[in-house]
Amino acid sequence: MITLLTWAVIILAIVLVCRLMKIYELAAELRGGKPQWEVTESDNRMNARLMILFFLAFLGFAFYHLYVFIPKLLPVAASEHGAKMDWLFNFNMIIIGFVAIVTNFCLFYFAFKYYGSKKNNQATFFVESHKLELIWTVVPGIVLTVIIFLGIKTWSDITSAPQGENIVIELYAKQFDWTARYAGKDNILGKRNFKKITDTNPMGLDLTDPKGSDDIVARNEFHIPKGKTIYFKLGSRDVIHSAYMPHFRAQMNCVPGMSTELHYIPTITTDSMRKDPQVIKNIAEVNEILAKKGEAPIEFNYLLLCNKICGLSHYNMQMNIIVDEPKDYEAWLAKQKTVGETMKVETAETNSAGDKMTAEKK
Repeated sequence: MITLLTWAVIILAIVLVCRLMKIYELAAELRGGKPQWEVTESDNRMNARLMILFFLAFLGFAFYHLYVFIPKLLPVAASEHGAKMDWLFNFNMIIIGFVAIVTNFCLFYFAFKYYGSKKNNQATFFVESHKLELIWTVVPGIVLTVIIFLGIKTWSDITSAPQGENIVIELYAKQFDWTARYAGKDNILGKRNFKKITDTNPMGLDLTDPKGSDDIVARNEFHIPKGKTIYFKLGSRDVIHSAYMPHFRAQMNCVPGMSTELHYIPTITTDSMRKDPQVIKNIAEVNEILAKKGEAPIEFNYLLLCNKICGLSHYNMQMNIIVDEPKDYEAWLAKQKTVGETMKVETAETNSAGDKMTAEKK
């Protein structure tokens, strides 16, 4: 309510100032001054100086916000290809920033230099300049070609099948959670079929496929080892989702009825990232806000998010990613039950419950 009233006061103040200026102009005109619509050389000179002032103020505003907010962006990339993505992004931003500054400088400088005055009352007119047209066509063309080539090469490196040893993990999306499935010792995922989806088999795993019995299903969080190639295969049960792992600079759509894929190599463990000074500072700011709301503090975790608006609870669709040293990853993986072991337990529990119900009826 206070915010609304503040904005109302500001708007009314602006309207009041405008009306007072109008009254002042009319009063000056009645006293024999120049008509308000008559533009003089002095007015043009003032506008020209304001042009330069606006340009400098805009540059200062932009650089100030870059200085303040860049540290609050994502921390250093935690994957090998993430570093390449960051380099490509910075390369693009340098080109865009350079062109924006030069073109805006020319725009405001020439507006200042050639303001309407007696000495600037005639502009130079020429019909065409082949040399100028050649320059502004060829130079941007070469720059865009380099940018597109680098972008396609980086994208191809990420989405093509990895070379050498890798760990296959399927990320399965549905409204509104993620499930990770490891390919097991044979590193081959078992088949799944949407017709086999039940309450106890939400992924529709084909339990008759021997290649799927050693698969491992993880929910809430999944672990990956540092320095190993992780080959993700992505699928969806219901609508289009988008697997977004911002700290690894990785994103790919999950589409019902088809499989998409990408891969990367993690380079920083979760524990190491939690010790990063900038991460510590950012998490402290977040926890300070949470404390004011009376909510529990959090600790840093890599996240798997859905980056495609997929329904009402889209905002809450996320999963923690834990990057371990290889030996810690192997220790964690050894504690997980395979699909074959899990189904045996569930089948035994189901049979036990059925026997109990039968006994109670008797």
